[in-house]
Amino acid sequence: MITQSRQARELLSRISGLLPRKTRPAARIRPVPVPAPADTLLNRSLADSLSIPIRSAQGDPDCLQAQNRGQFLARQERWEDLSREIREADQSRATARCGLPLADLIAYGARADVVNATEHALSEQKDTGNRSLIRGLMAFEALRAEHRHDPYLTALVALAHIDIGWAWRGPGNAPAAPAASQRRCAAHFDRAAALLEPIEGASGDSPFLQAAQCALFARSSSGTLPVADAFAALIDLAPANHRHMRTLGTQMLPRWSGSYAALELEARRTAARTAQTWGAGGYTWVYFDAIAIDDQACARVDTRFFLDGLRDIVQADPSQEMINLLAAYCTVALRKDLGRNTQADVPRLKIAAAAGWLIRDHLKELHPLVWAHAAEGFDNSARITSLSRFAARGHAGALQAIATQFREEIEGGQKVAFTEQGLEFSPA
Repeated sequence: MITQSRQARELLSRISGLLPRKTRPAARIRPVPVPAPADTLLNRSLADSLSIPIRSAQGDPDCLQAQNRGQFLARQERWEDLSREIREADQSRATARCGLPLADLIAYGARADVVNATEHALSEQKDTGNRSLIRGLMAFEALRAEHRHDPYLTALVALAHIDIGWAWRGPGNAPAAPAASQRRCAAHFDRAAALLEPIEGASGDSPFLQAAQCALFARSSSGTLPVADAFAALIDLAPANHRHMRTLGTQMLPRWSGSYAALELEARRTAARTAQTWGAGGYTWVYFDAIAIDDQACARVDTRFFLDGLRDIVQADPSQEMINLLAAYCTVALRKDLGRNTQADVPRLKIAAAAGWLIRDHLKELHPLVWAHAAEGFDNSARITSLSRFAARGHAGALQAIATQFREEIEGGQKVAFTEQGLEFSPA
């Protein structure tokens, strides 16, 4: 164990005590009839119409294990072990079953106590001068001072600042934050930038360190070319991680660092560079979130290219996590703004129609959390006060979406069952 200053030990002990230490059980898949209230859409109970295996609301067990490991090492102040495990996972490009990099998950767990304590204090509307809002970061800054030459621990502290900056900003769909909160947000991003600047040259072949650098663009005024080039380098390091391509797409919107022409250019460039991994899917990933939040981007997207990419994504990764993500995107996220812009509605409906073959040909189990996040527009800053209630909302929304795909069969008196072998229909 690394020798810590007395101040750092006390601060970390106090902040870790603010959160429960009980770990969550690993997710299990168990086939059960779908429980649901009376279905007003189809005039019958969904429970009598659909049966599908439900993945436990806790999420991917690999993700939970990695996060819990990071949290454990941080609480035990085993900083050398924490840095080593993040570095090894980063260099080996290890991922959880859902595709998330284990390095990111371990680091997220390690800073969870600090970030969650601040989010809790903000949710309780405590005075902005309350020291509980900075106590955890003071501890993190103390440990970083003792390991200033470790780029992974430095990036960990910087990412904590970025997370807390977003906590001050509030959810992406919330009204503009008060000026004082915006200043706090900017201050945390400025501190993160100062921490990351000395290690910029060390990020070379590290997706973890490069991603930390790219996270700063969310609050910077960098031009289109520097942002595009930085994300291109990151995507080249980790082409299998679609989240970097999705973030690039949103950053290329005019409201941030780009333009619609830049968005189209980067989508095609990314498709060409990642063709070996995703086929045409790189184009789809870059536009994925952009067209869900921007009507003009949706009106301009090459729908045929996007749909070709969607099929290539399924061919490259037919996992149920991916199928749930794509199906929820087509049925929930894309349909939220239908009717707002007639030019965008035509592409939206064409893409949303892909839900038919995604659900009928590929869906075998339901992941409630994926559908719940889709209903929030995949907003990572959305505050979740109850995981079980959040999953329950995703569960209910998924049932409605799936039932719509089988309207004719259900209204014809059939029951739909999802199995490993495929769909089964029987009299209800």
